[in-house]
Amino acid sequence: MAYYVINYSKLRIWKFVEYSKMIYLDGDIQVYENIDHLFDLPDGYFYAVMDFFWEKSWSHTTEYKIGGQRPSLENHRLFTSTLGWMFLFEPGLDTYEDLLRTLEITPLTTFAEQDFLNMYFKKIYKPIPLVYNLVLAMLWRHHPEKVELDKVKVVHYCAACSKPWRYTGKEANMDREDIKMLVSKWWDIYNDYFLDHKKSFGDLEGESDMVNLKPFITALTEAGLVKYVAAPSAA
Repeated sequence: MAYYVINYSKLRIWKFVEYSKMIYLDGDIQVYENIDHLFDLPDGYFYAVMDFFWEKSWSHTTEYKIGGQRPSLENHRLFTSTLGWMFLFEPGLDTYEDLLRTLEITPLTTFAEQDFLNMYFKKIYKPIPLVYNLVLAMLWRHHPEKVELDKVKVVHYCAACSKPWRYTGKEANMDREDIKMLVSKWWDIYNDYFLDHKKSFGDLEGESDMVNLKPFITALTEAGLVKYVAAPSAA
């Protein structure tokens, strides 16, 4: 069974038909500049950043053997890494149902839904620049010359030991100044008082009471208006 098999649940985002376009972002991605203009790209395509990133821990996979230890422009996987990345897509029930039908007859692969999406959208895939999804490992391996750090809008903290909430700076490459800067940048947003969703509006004005949503959620659930299911942390 594919290691990332649980990620097939990602296919359900194609059911959000109340939106004409959506951008999927993995949980360890941070957006630092407005990327709304991506929604103005021509309809009918699947947009994502090309993947030039490979981990040595993937060396047992067929994909790694094809891509090699230093992927090139010619042998990269189309647009995804094993951790999710970001992509612009158009929801639709017809697409969702066809995704499921196709999945039923498609053998599982190492990178689960990532390999599947590469295959399924191959004919309508359009690349977007690296600035929309910088994988941190690209700063020191796999085409670092393509990274223009001052222009990056979206950062993906998926490299080993780079997640800000677990960062120690002691592991290999984690003592780099660019890594330290990006980790600090993430914490600046996390610690921004005005972005704290757990605070009440009154608290922003100096009051200390926290908003207790439990009674509200319970009432809506009992009324049959919403089904609330607590989910574990993704990280």
